[in-house]
Amino acid sequence: MKKDLTAFKKDKEQAIFEAALKIIKQKGFHKARMSDIAKEAGISYGLVYHYFKNKEDLFDAIINRWWDGLFKLMANISGDNEYDVHKKLRRIIYYFLDTYQSNYELVNIFITEISRSTTNLTSNRLDRFKKFMSLTQAVMAEGQENDILRADFKARYLTYIFLGALETFVSAMVLVDQKIKGDAQKDRIADSILEVFLNGAKNQK
Repeated sequence: MKKDLTAFKKDKEQAIFEAALKIIKQKGFHKARMSDIAKEAGISYGLVYHYFKNKEDLFDAIINRWWDGLFKLMANISGDNEYDVHKKLRRIIYYFLDTYQSNYELVNIFITEISRSTTNLTSNRLDRFKKFMSLTQAVMAEGQENDILRADFKARYLTYIFLGALETFVSAMVLVDQKIKGDAQKDRIADSILEVFLNGAKNQK
């Protein structure tokens, strides 16, 4: 019985989560109402507050879904010495593209409501950005130490350039509502970003 109750709660949470993704993407965070989300999820208005105390709490749950997956990837990258810098950077790119392909609404909200909006960027949310940038910077520093990336640029600057190119590319896709049609297109995008970045950042020796 306890197992059935846990599964029931997870199903309701997921229904609310998916409804929130749809409504926030359509209306924006500030115009989206909990009543709209409840209606979309097909549950009572009051039940939403049983799972999330307010709209901010639900919004953070959405954004944390993005960050949790990304930080899990970065932990795997940091602890895996078999991957060279090229492969590590490619895996970061693929996290953005895979998530965009499988959960378009989540990436849309991350770009429009967090990455491109200072209004919703609280100190806690900004800390997650800083953590991700620090982890990416460590990858750049590793590339410099192994003479793969040029050392006359600071690792921090290489991080800004790489993440800036990646975020801008995905933002452009979001703004023009362009979907990823398949793995072949995803490979071409990843190759393009890496080629442009590495041609300027690689060690010239």
